[in-house]
Amino acid sequence: MSDVIDQAIPQTPEEAFARPEKTPSRRGGRLGRVPWPVYAMLIIAVVISVFPLYYMFVIASVGASAVTSIPPRLYPGFNFFEIAGKVFETVPFFQSLLNSVIVSLAIAVIASLLCALAGFAFAKMHFPGRNALFLIVLLTMTVPAQLSVIPQYLIISWLDWVDTLQAIIVPGLASAFGIFWMRQHMATTLSDELMQAARIDGANSWQIFWRIGFPVVRPAAFVLGLITFTAVWNDFMWPFIVLKSPELFTVQIALKQLQANRTIDLALTMGGSFMATLPLLIVFFFVGRRMVAGIMDGAFKG
Repeated sequence: MSDVIDQAIPQTPEEAFARPEKTPSRRGGRLGRVPWPVYAMLIIAVVISVFPLYYMFVIASVGASAVTSIPPRLYPGFNFFEIAGKVFETVPFFQSLLNSVIVSLAIAVIASLLCALAGFAFAKMHFPGRNALFLIVLLTMTVPAQLSVIPQYLIISWLDWVDTLQAIIVPGLASAFGIFWMRQHMATTLSDELMQAARIDGANSWQIFWRIGFPVVRPAAFVLGLITFTAVWNDFMWPFIVLKSPELFTVQIALKQLQANRTIDLALTMGGSFMATLPLLIVFFFVGRRMVAGIMDGAFKG
């Protein structure tokens, strides 16, 4: 017994203050390391994704001669601000950016709320024909958008909304994908027991949605808003059909006006396209992490 005690008690001051050796943990060991081929694949994917935007900036800063130069020029020049000034002189580009911001933001915010309401109804409320109506909503996702252009234009013309911004905003306030997205999140994150407890406390359906349901699925609604914002910002066909006045053009229509002549100035077009892409890059730079968190949150809860 004394031998065991003597081994446990340090015999010298050096032994008393010596730090015990750390055993390698799994987290810091081989299981916690990411193999280098994964990093290599990620770097290649980033380069492939960013290079078109970078080359767009190269052409916009050098000129159209960068397209035909051999070997291809891969470093920017010093003419970007000059070409950007020509873009603003050719078309009302700043007004077009403002119109796109107004339209995209309005549709993103309102569509997120309306799709959340519809998703709550399909997921947690019981009414006759609920499954049949939800099936019809899903079937509309299989119909190409081009088929709805003529009836949609007739309705907008009957409302006398042609050449107005509401002609773009109102048709995009709800989508089948958004309803399906929010319905799935409502079904997996909002428990029936919590709703029953709220009803016992005297809450109605609207109060349950606004105070309990919507805060729970707010990350999913935020992701849906970003997806909708991007889709509306890049939409060309419908604004090109209903908008006639240059002061109402969205940014994609303004880019089309840069190509109105028979000879296309590639530097001018690339400069406008690069400036039209910058707002999206800024948005994703500030909220990209929150978007990924919202997607992963729904994935884990599902």
